[in-house]
Amino acid sequence: MKPQFGLYFLFSVALSVTHVNSADLRTFTNAQGKAIEARLIGAAGGQATIEMADGRRFTLPLTALSAADQDYIKKAASAPLQGKASPNDKLAVATVNEVAGQPLFAEDILWSASAVEVAQRLSIPPESKTKAASSYRSYTKEDYMMFGAHPFSVAMYAEEDKVTGFSIVFANKGDLFSAKGSGAMHFDKDTPPAEAANIVKKAMDKDLAAISTTISKVLGEPQKERFGEKAGRMNMQRWDWRGHAILLAEAEGEYVGLQIVTTAFADAGGKVAGTSDTIIRARALANLEKRKSGDLVIGDIPMVDQGPKGYCVPATAERAMRYLGIPADMYVLANAGQSGFGGGTSVSVLLEGMADQIRSKRRSFDSWQGPLKLKDLNKYIDKGVPVMWALFSTKEFNELANKRTEERQTVSDWASWKSKVTQEALTNSLPKDTETGHVVLIIGYNKDTNEFAFSDSWGERYKERWITFQEAEKISQGRFYVVGF
Repeated sequence: MKPQFGLYFLFSVALSVTHVNSADLRTFTNAQGKAIEARLIGAAGGQATIEMADGRRFTLPLTALSAADQDYIKKAASAPLQGKASPNDKLAVATVNEVAGQPLFAEDILWSASAVEVAQRLSIPPESKTKAASSYRSYTKEDYMMFGAHPFSVAMYAEEDKVTGFSIVFANKGDLFSAKGSGAMHFDKDTPPAEAANIVKKAMDKDLAAISTTISKVLGEPQKERFGEKAGRMNMQRWDWRGHAILLAEAEGEYVGLQIVTTAFADAGGKVAGTSDTIIRARALANLEKRKSGDLVIGDIPMVDQGPKGYCVPATAERAMRYLGIPADMYVLANAGQSGFGGGTSVSVLLEGMADQIRSKRRSFDSWQGPLKLKDLNKYIDKGVPVMWALFSTKEFNELANKRTEERQTVSDWASWKSKVTQEALTNSLPKDTETGHVVLIIGYNKDTNEFAFSDSWGERYKERWITFQEAEKISQGRFYVVGF
């Protein structure tokens, strides 16, 4: 039977294999009361890795387990996630940091280190912080080097201030042909040269060889493994050191990427057990903010900064997926979405490419076309679920949204505000510009003032902006997508 990796499967199947070492096994129970027998491999960053009797390993959030199991794991797994011992474990920290090219490692392994402290020593600024998770990302300068090559993006992920992993992206067809600026300026970009594909291939080949050679000189020849799930599953070169797995991958014609994860997670092939709908529904509802102004806004949505390239679709999709407990990376999603040089990802192609991954985690996916209507949005927003909206993000639109959002911060008379924005909506001219195609998350609305809130993948500064339905309709592409439950 083909393996299945959802929590429902883990806690529903009847095990029929012989226990290899029954003394190590215990009964784990999920939040719905279903039980399995497995042994604890370890825990770090709000996640636990367990091994079933037949040898399969899964990493799952601690919150997916019963309160008693969570207490047991926190007490029993004082050591971070560990995998098989490696001959490289005897190498000194200074030696491995020389390979990394940055002060990445310390005597305390990453999984027990403070994420804030690791980010500071690597000069990676914060990208996002939610109740349980945080991320840090740097789009580096040209002289910044790691593992023998220049990374365009260095991202670190954490839960409860404990590092859970790194995603480091080197030569790739997005950043190599990036725009002249970040945020709204990313639309102002040079025309990619005709020889773009050849340029990307040469840059990727150079980085892949440099990274592999740099690491192999000290950590030895890599193991060849498969890692990831569904469309994101890739061939990897793997090196281990003191509980860290360094994974190097090449997505042909797309990017060279390096991940640093726990060796236990790597041993499990990068498979993450899904979180049940019951838990996700409760989390989503808890994130709704009802304000005195009448605004209803979804909070705690992770930010992903797409940087100076046209990755609004994969970055926005990553935000929606991570918000609902689905691991995602915008570079992997851009690969599935067949993005162009410098960006220009197809919304429909990308979402079709990630549909299997969404459904494998027991999440739903909805889409529709039509005008902007509150009745279509509030059935999702009221559950704490954001909506992806395709629009034309013109200069005039951004200027208006920025102005309106700033003015809202000092409003005390919301009846007068409603009258003001209603009148302005009748006269404001917002021409469409098909060169400014963009995707954002709709995250809230105000029924009384006929406005809604949206969030761009351009960093914290663009986390929440406001516009009226009438004005937004003028630049809307009329396409909407929802990752839900």
